[in-house]
Amino acid sequence: MMDLGLSTAPAEGDLIKDSSEAEFMADVVEASKTVPVIVDFWAPWCGPCKTLGPMLEAAVTAAKGAVRMVKVNVDQAQMLAGQLQIQSIPTVYAFYQGQPIDGFQGAQPGSEIQAFVERVIKAAGGESPAEALDEAAQAAEDMLLEGAAVDAAQTFAAILGEDPNHAGAYGGLVRAHIALNDLDQAEAILNGAPAEISGTPELEAAHAQLALARQAENAGPVAELQAQVDSDPDNHQARYDLAQALYASGNGEAAVDHLLEIFRRDREWNDAAAKAQLFTIFEALKPNDPIALNGRRKLSSMIFA
Repeated sequence: MMDLGLSTAPAEGDLIKDSSEAEFMADVVEASKTVPVIVDFWAPWCGPCKTLGPMLEAAVTAAKGAVRMVKVNVDQAQMLAGQLQIQSIPTVYAFYQGQPIDGFQGAQPGSEIQAFVERVIKAAGGESPAEALDEAAQAAEDMLLEGAAVDAAQTFAAILGEDPNHAGAYGGLVRAHIALNDLDQAEAILNGAPAEISGTPELEAAHAQLALARQAENAGPVAELQAQVDSDPDNHQARYDLAQALYASGNGEAAVDHLLEIFRRDREWNDAAAKAQLFTIFEALKPNDPIALNGRRKLSSMIFA
C-alpha cells in the first residue's frame, strides 16, 4: 500500500497533555508558534467537561498532528483562569502564534467540535486529514484519466487504508479495476462497500460503470449493427445493441442519441429499456459531463412534450 504521509502522526501523548500555570507559557504560547494549540479549561466537578473533553481529544487525535491540545484544571490554575477571564467551564480556546484565535464555552455536539478543530487548522494555514485525502483522491483521478490505472488503484487503496469510508476513493478503486478490465475484482470491491457509503453518488456511479462494462463484454460489431439500423430504422433491438456497442467503443454521445431515438419512436419498448439504459449512462458519467447534461435535457423535453 502506498504511504500518503498521513500515517506518521505524532503519538497521542505528544498531541494531548495536561498543563499548569507554570507550564502554560511553554505548553501553549510558545508551542502555538509552530502549531495551533487548543486549550480545554476544565474541572473534576464539571459534568459537561467529562463529555466535552473526550470528544475534543478524539477530534484532535484524528487531525494527526495538525493541531495539539492542552488540558488545564482551573481548580489548580485559578490565577491563570482569572487572567484569561474564564468565567464558566468548560471553556475552550485555540492559540496560534501566541495569541487566542478562536474559542467557545459550554458543551457542544460532536459536529460542532469537529468543525471548530478544522476551523482552527485552516486559520493557521494548515490542512486537515480529510482535505489531504481529498487531494490524494483527486490526484488518483488524474492518474486514471491519464491511463495510469495501476498507480490510481494503489493510491485509492492507500486512501481507503486511512479512511475506509472515503466514498470517492472507494468508487475510484472500482473504476480503476474496470479500467484494468478486472471486472470480477471491481464487482467484489463494490459488494464489500461499507453500508455507510453504499448509497452515495460515487458508489452509484461505480455500479453504473460496472454494468456498462459488463455490457461491453458482449457488445456486437458497430459496423454490422449500424447496417441493420440503416436498413430498418424501426429495429429497436438492433439500435439498442448499436448503442451498447458505441458506448463500449468510447462514443458515448452517439450511444445516447440512438437511445433517445428509440425512446422517441417507442418509449415503452422492452419495458422502457432505452430510458433505463440512458439513466445508467447518466449515472456513470460525472454530473457536469456535457453528454449527460445534454442527454438529460433532451430526454426531459421528450417526456414533458
